[in-house]
Amino acid sequence: MVETTGGGPGDGAAEVLDRPLPDGVRRKIVQIVSDGFGSLTVGELPAQLRQYARFAPNRRAKFAGNAMASALETDPLFRQRIGEKLREAQPELAGALDSGSPPPAADPLDVAAAAYVLRPTDWVKLVTAAGEEAQRADAERADEESRAELERLRAELARARDHTRAETERLRTELESAKRESESLHRKLRAALSDVKRGEAALRKAHGEIEAVRAEGHAQVSAAESEARRLKARLGETEAALEATRRAAREGRSVEDMRVRLLLDTLLDATQGLRRELALPPVSVRPAETVDAVEPGRMTPKDIAARALSENDPQVLDQLLALPQAHLVVDGYNVTKTGYPQMPLEKQRLRLLGQLSQLAAQSGAEVTCVFDGAELAAPVLLAPPRGVRVLFSKPGVTADELIRQLVRAEPPGRPVIVASTDREVADGVARAGARPVASAMLLKRLSRG
Repeated sequence: MVETTGGGPGDGAAEVLDRPLPDGVRRKIVQIVSDGFGSLTVGELPAQLRQYARFAPNRRAKFAGNAMASALETDPLFRQRIGEKLREAQPELAGALDSGSPPPAADPLDVAAAAYVLRPTDWVKLVTAAGEEAQRADAERADEESRAELERLRAELARARDHTRAETERLRTELESAKRESESLHRKLRAALSDVKRGEAALRKAHGEIEAVRAEGHAQVSAAESEARRLKARLGETEAALEATRRAAREGRSVEDMRVRLLLDTLLDATQGLRRELALPPVSVRPAETVDAVEPGRMTPKDIAARALSENDPQVLDQLLALPQAHLVVDGYNVTKTGYPQMPLEKQRLRLLGQLSQLAAQSGAEVTCVFDGAELAAPVLLAPPRGVRVLFSKPGVTADELIRQLVRAEPPGRPVIVASTDREVADGVARAGARPVASAMLLKRLSRG
């Protein structure tokens, strides 16, 4: 049961509504509140309704209907303000409710909604009567709709029966025609099947003959292909052996010629260097020159003693590179990871190769820098600097093995210097006749610029 309060002339505050508001009456009440809502100031609105002050009436009725109905029920002052707006909008209906005689021609829902807002005497009866009237109207309307629907369904059923009878007759006629056509087709099908069976038998016979001929042809082709493959294989082996013989002879001559020529150049340069080192005169020795004395500008025993250097002195590397036809082989990553391991591999390579290019230009020696190919995630796009040969080891071959191959490729007698801290590399190249130096010595020399 919902208790209500009112402020109309009849003062229906003591009256209560013992049942829920009919839906039609509630919609009319929400519409009345929505219409009067817009003419009130924000301060005159209950707190829960102020957020809807700027809404359009239709949108306000849609989204704030429950809140407005609740405020109208619980806030007498708000209900009184809405009632005043209703009296201004519908003075005749409000006056009739105050006098206790609502207009007979008025809509019962409008009368009940206005009575709920204005709360005149016996407003509960008006609301209840309106609900009952609305229910009777709904029931009558539903009854009329049901009767109309029943008549419509009966008419559709009659039409459906007529259509079914006509369709049945048509289908029966078509079925008879289809049966006759089916029998004709069955006869034609049996005749066609007989022809097909005869054709299949002839086709199987022809296939058998074709397969026999094809098998014989395949056997002959296979034999011919086998013979051709055997002859091609023998021809290929012969050509490969001939090419290998020619290449071996050609490479043997070229490698030996290169080694002999390089060794000869080394001996000539060494001879010239030895002549310069010993200061040999271009003519035969004169008796006066055999007298032991110190000539101006000549090296004294004290100067010769001063030439003795520490094993880690970078000047040792300068003396080695000054030898005729000297070849410096650098273990790339061994040097870079000794000198600047914190840098990325790409920057390590670029820094080392730039310094080696300067050293090659200063010393005139041949310089080869070897990197381990296993460190690469992809092919290196690198333009070797001037005067430096850059090599990466192949898959399955370490940089150490590549260095030993380079040393073994050199002719005996040529000065080869290998820069690496790897003891195994140093011992291996020393056995092959090369001169190992520590990576730290090369780094000191490169740091001088």
